[in-house]
Amino acid sequence: MESSLEFSGSLGSVSSLASRCRTFKVLVIGDSGVGKTCLTHRLCAGEFPSRMEATIGVDFRERLLDVDGEKIKLQLWDTAGQERFRKSMVQHYYRNVHAVLFVYDLSCPSSFSGLTSWLEECRQNSVRQEIPRFLVGNKTDLRESRRSDGLVSQERALDFARTHHMTFFETSAKSSPKHRSKGRQPGGGGGAPGQQSAVEDVVAAIGAKLKGQKKPSVSSPPAYSGSFKLSNQKNPEKDVLSCC
Repeated sequence: MESSLEFSGSLGSVSSLASRCRTFKVLVIGDSGVGKTCLTHRLCAGEFPSRMEATIGVDFRERLLDVDGEKIKLQLWDTAGQERFRKSMVQHYYRNVHAVLFVYDLSCPSSFSGLTSWLEECRQNSVRQEIPRFLVGNKTDLRESRRSDGLVSQERALDFARTHHMTFFETSAKSSPKHRSKGRQPGGGGGAPGQQSAVEDVVAAIGAKLKGQKKPSVSSPPAYSGSFKLSNQKNPEKDVLSCC
């Protein structure tokens, strides 16, 4: 699978390509601080940002892929993890979604426990069970520096993925390996225990899954570009986060 990297501050910049490829909306959700912004930046721009501010509302990023000879576009919606930055926009997030990435910080067990709340939000916003779901444990680069009892084990995460029919990956937006390995499907399989996946593996899995969808996807850019901001806050507070 060939691909081109693109970090899109304005989705209109690729409008000429929209008529020639299918566009898929991919929602990225999870608690604040798990590294969603850094992960989506790495997925789309191919690099890790050294410093990020908390997402307010939602940011858009795009990735163009060539999957088995067909060009498709992934439109990643990087959503705010803090409720005060997202509650007025939730319905926009889930509208016409084609896939969902559930992201947790494997060095923060509470972010893994919080996944049940994100599943419930999906249910409340009518995300159908047949919509592809991916579970991504981020920050594998912190595994060696943390006590094992303070980490989310692969076994626990894989059990969760199987229960909820998700494809499971562990990776690091900061120090993703260059080699390619397979993600673990809900029924098991995938890479050897303890092996982390490259960020590119996540992109490849999403692209392959969505390409197989029979329904035509949206082929025009969204009405918005760049990011949503909460309009009811004149000076929204920004929390500076260092995420990986």
